[in-house]
Amino acid sequence: MDVRSYRDLKVWQVGVELVGQIYEITRSFPKSEVFGLTSQIQRAAVSVPSNIAEGHARGSRREFLHFLTISLGSLAELETQLLIGSRVGYLEAVILDGLLRQCDELGRMLRSLQRSLQSKA
Repeated sequence: MDVRSYRDLKVWQVGVELVGQIYEITRSFPKSEVFGLTSQIQRAAVSVPSNIAEGHARGSRREFLHFLTISLGSLAELETQLLIGSRVGYLEAVILDGLLRQCDELGRMLRSLQRSLQSKA
């Protein structure tokens, strides 16, 4: 497959899909959290595919690798915030488990893309 745009990258597509799920799930969080944990979770989730897109658009392998690292950091931040959301009773265990599995898969995809780009250097 020819990658002409970040939109062609499966890792970006999976990231955007996760964002949609995050927004759907956080709708049930208490309204008192709209400027707290809800906002932080949504921003971290949005940051993952956004940094993939920005890095790809920069046109440099080195910068793309840098932005993939930022995406991985945002993904770790998202996982932490989801665990906190579960601990304070906003997420059921079954929902948390599914989201963490998706985060793990997305992390594997990001690291695989990093390795691929590094091996081409």
